[in-house]
Amino acid sequence: MPVVSSPSDRSLGDRCPGALRAHQAADGLLVRVRLPGGRLTAQQLSQLAALARSDGGGTLELTSRGNVQLRGIPGSAAVDRVAAALTGAGLLPSTTHERVRNIAASPLSGLDQAGHADVRPLVAALDAALCGAGDLAGLSGRFLFALDDSRGDVTGLGADLCWTAGTGALLVAGHDVGLRVAADAVVDALIAAARAFLALCGGRRDVWRIADLPGASPAVIAALNGPHATAADPPHGDPPAVGPHPAGFVVAAAPLGRLTTGQADTIAALASAGAADQTCVVTPWRTVVLAGPAPTTASRLAEVGLVVDPASPWVGVTACAGRPGCASALSDVHADAAAALAAAGPQPAGALPLHFAGCERCCGRPAAPAALAVAVGDGYRVVGPHEPHRGPLAERVAEARRPR
Repeated sequence: MPVVSSPSDRSLGDRCPGALRAHQAADGLLVRVRLPGGRLTAQQLSQLAALARSDGGGTLELTSRGNVQLRGIPGSAAVDRVAAALTGAGLLPSTTHERVRNIAASPLSGLDQAGHADVRPLVAALDAALCGAGDLAGLSGRFLFALDDSRGDVTGLGADLCWTAGTGALLVAGHDVGLRVAADAVVDALIAAARAFLALCGGRRDVWRIADLPGASPAVIAALNGPHATAADPPHGDPPAVGPHPAGFVVAAAPLGRLTTGQADTIAALASAGAADQTCVVTPWRTVVLAGPAPTTASRLAEVGLVVDPASPWVGVTACAGRPGCASALSDVHADAAAALAAAGPQPAGALPLHFAGCERCCGRPAAPAALAVAVGDGYRVVGPHEPHRGPLAERVAEARRPR
């Protein structure tokens, strides 16, 4: 039977949802499916779309870690059906470790020549090692591993442990602490580092991330006892650009991070026809990477309402559930965002990401610097490097997103 958590249930400690631990939202139960490296086969995406139709609210939510959520599930029996289907699709390989399989990776790794290494095999190896380490089932659902192929796209996600190809730097809580690890030793090093953190936690229920515990970083460094170098600023690159790419793939944005079941079916069909391994990649920026003849694929994705124009005002815009899905939300942020974006028009190159939040908690906000539009009951408080205080919402969010 699934476990159901709610905002008032403190007995469960870490309330981060999973495929077996559902979260009670205002519109029903919500489950989160971990996708190490964001990778999905066409068949798996089709299965998720079918589950959203049969047992969910009809959409798939893409998360800021490249995972997928199904919401609007009517009860525990439906959660059981979803879990059984996920297991059959290969999306739930471990019932004990399903919430800790949080592994972000450079989504274009192996698809172009920009990175120093193809980190996809390391994602698979780390996932297998993590699921095989019985003690690491005690990690929280918030603990994040990341594997960066040197382009610096996932180093800014705030991962607890992030390895970067090229330099071999192992970042701890987002900082270069001088640790250097070779590619053939990185999986063992990440497992050892996670164990060191878990041992230091001592079972505390209020510590979920390395940054939550003073002294955790030095303990992790000491446990590894590996080669050291002078610490340097980690590389920071941009997310994959929306649109067709010359290397033969397309990056498509899901408006406000939501895929309709029809859009998911279209992506699955294109993945089956275009990618040699019939996979697509869900990114931490709520986009999907799909291999195939770029112009044809982009045109088909645009036909079903996915965003493939880099100048679209929808690029880089996300939102929390808002009303009616979340009881804490003060506004229907999806409707408000759509109206504001329609009035704002195309955005300039380099526009900041924008997140619409239904309350001050700002659930799902991007890790990178972003503008925020926060519902305050009688409108929105807009926050950004350029903070406008007057005028229509569309004008204020456009100003807040203006490149610095």
